[in-house]
Amino acid sequence: MPNKEQVSALQIAFMVMLFEIGSTPLFLLGGKAKQDSWLAMCAGSVAGLILLLLLLWIQERSRGLDLIGMLKLHFGATAGSVVGWIYCLYFAYESMRNVRDLGELTSLTLLQTTPMSITMLVFVLIALYAIWKGTAVLFRLPEVLLPMLLFFYGLLVLLLGIMGSIDFRRLTPVFEGGLKPILDAALPEIVSFPFGQMLVFLMLWSLWEKPGVPVKNTISAYIAISLFLIFMNALNVAVLGPTVAGISQLPFLKTVRTLSNLQFVERLDILVTIQLFVGLLIKMMVFYFCAVKGVSGLTGKSMKWWVFPVGAVIYGASFLERDYTQHIAIGLGPSLKIDPLFQIAVPLLLAVSILLRSRFKSTPS
Repeated sequence: MPNKEQVSALQIAFMVMLFEIGSTPLFLLGGKAKQDSWLAMCAGSVAGLILLLLLLWIQERSRGLDLIGMLKLHFGATAGSVVGWIYCLYFAYESMRNVRDLGELTSLTLLQTTPMSITMLVFVLIALYAIWKGTAVLFRLPEVLLPMLLFFYGLLVLLLGIMGSIDFRRLTPVFEGGLKPILDAALPEIVSFPFGQMLVFLMLWSLWEKPGVPVKNTISAYIAISLFLIFMNALNVAVLGPTVAGISQLPFLKTVRTLSNLQFVERLDILVTIQLFVGLLIKMMVFYFCAVKGVSGLTGKSMKWWVFPVGAVIYGASFLERDYTQHIAIGLGPSLKIDPLFQIAVPLLLAVSILLRSRFKSTPS
C-alpha cells in the first residue's frame, strides 16, 4: 500500500477518541436510568470494550484486509459482496444521520433563518473535499482538533465548578431501582451508540503503517474517551438534575447556559455548538469515508470515482426524515434495534469463520 495511504498509531488513537465523542454529548444516554444514567454508560462502555476486543482479534487474524475483504474471504465472493454492499449502505446511512444532526443543530442554535439544505450541503462539501484529498488529510484532522476540543470541554467544566453549578448529590441515591434499570438502559442502546460504532475501524485499521493492529493505542484511546463520556453524562445530571437533563434536547447546551450569570464572558453556548460541530463533522466524515472505501473495494475502482456519487446519496437521504422529532425518534428507536446486526452479529459470524478455518488448516489430512 502506498505510504500516502498509511496512518500512524497516534493518528488512529486520536481518531478513535474524536469519533467516539462525535454527537454523544448531544444526548443524555441512559436517561431511562435517571440519576444512574452514568452507571448505564459504564455498563455500555464495558460491553463495548468486550466487542472492541473481538473486533481487534478479527483484524489481527485478517491482517492487511479491511471489512469488505474479510467478508469476501470468509463468506465467499458472492455472499461477501452482497453483505459488503449492505455495509456500504449502512455507513452511508450513519453518515446521513450525522449530516442531519449538523443541519438541525445549526438551525436550532446559530443560523435560524438559513435553510438547512444550504448548511447541510456545506458540511457534505467539506467532508467531500477532505476525503478527496486522501486518507492522510482525514487522519491529520483529529491531531489538530482533538486537543482543542478537550481544552474547551475542560474550560467549561472548570467554569461550572467555579460557579458552584455542579452538585453531585443529584446523582444519589445510587442503584435506587437496582441493577435492572441500568442494564435495560445500557443494552443494547448505549452499546449500539456510541461504543458499538467502533465497528467502522475494521475499515480503518488496515491503513496502519505497520503490520498487524495498533492494539495498545486503540484500547488506551477507547478507555480514556469512555471515562470522559461517563463523566460528561454524570456532569449533565449533576448540574440539571435527572428530570431536566432527561427531557432536554441538548442537555450539555442547557448545562452551559447555567453559566449565564458570568459577567466577563457571554454566549458560551456558541462554544458548545462549535465543539459539537467538530465531533459530528469528524464522525460524518469517517462514515462517509468508509462508505466510499467499501464501494471502491467492491467495484475495483479508485475511491475518487465514488466520492461524489456517495456524497450525493448521503446529502439526498438527509431530507428523508420529516423533522427533528422524527429524526431523533428513528435514531434512538429503530436504528438502535438494527445496529446489533451490523455491530455484533456479523462480527461474530466472522469470528466463527476464522476459528473454523484455523481448525481445518490445523487438522492433518
